[in-house]
Amino acid sequence: MARITINNLEYNFHRQGKGSPLVLLHGFTGCGQSWKNLDDSISSQVRCITLDLPGHGQTESSSKPERYAIERTAEDVIALADELDLERFSLLGYSMGGRLALYLAIHYPERINALILESASPGIADLDERKKRQEWDYALAERIESEGIRSFVDWWEKLPLFASQTAVLEERRARLRQERLNNNISGLANSLRGMGTGSQPSLWSKLADLELPTMLLCGELDEKYVRINREMAKAIPNSKLVIFQDAGHNIHFEQPEAFAETLSHYLRRI
Repeated sequence: MARITINNLEYNFHRQGKGSPLVLLHGFTGCGQSWKNLDDSISSQVRCITLDLPGHGQTESSSKPERYAIERTAEDVIALADELDLERFSLLGYSMGGRLALYLAIHYPERINALILESASPGIADLDERKKRQEWDYALAERIESEGIRSFVDWWEKLPLFASQTAVLEERRARLRQERLNNNISGLANSLRGMGTGSQPSLWSKLADLELPTMLLCGELDEKYVRINREMAKAIPNSKLVIFQDAGHNIHFEQPEAFAETLSHYLRRI
């Protein structure tokens, strides 16, 4: 892993492989290490750049929630690409990282070759629903701060969203749990306040203007995100939707081989 200061925030990042660059953005409670199995599988085909997003892993955790905003974090990713001499790159984002990847593709299309979104959404279009979600995000942030990281992770892992992960080998689930526990309490809380689904602007109205090659990935057991991604596929002109059988929200964790094969095939064709 390497360290670099971007817009006065110290980031932790990693490079592996050769070929066309692919920037990978993890989900909430994850880190760049969450992509390790995938990196190992596709690094002979593409150059993988993983990073710990603000408030996660070993990247610095600002005390200001506004520093985590999706607009600011997108600026950081572009600045990191500049520092690494990546004139253009492809993007893979999972869940929270998928929302960020979609924002980047919409606002910096000249820098992106292709977009791959795993269990992602364009945010919440309805203002009242977005406000309710923001209130939920803020309440969860306070819970993390008051109860601590271990109590939060215990609760987080029992969410129905992750129920399908119980089929994964215990050893791998233990590694994922440790990644979650290694996060910073204030970092996770402020990430929810600054870049939670309730705080980000809705991107639904921008989808029709997205001309990049886009692959949408979701698991059939994740019914909410199947519905969302079907709607996204209708709205994005140059998109391909893949629904993984017997998979939930975190496909690359639950079905790493099938995920890597699907991604590798797609990257060869674009």
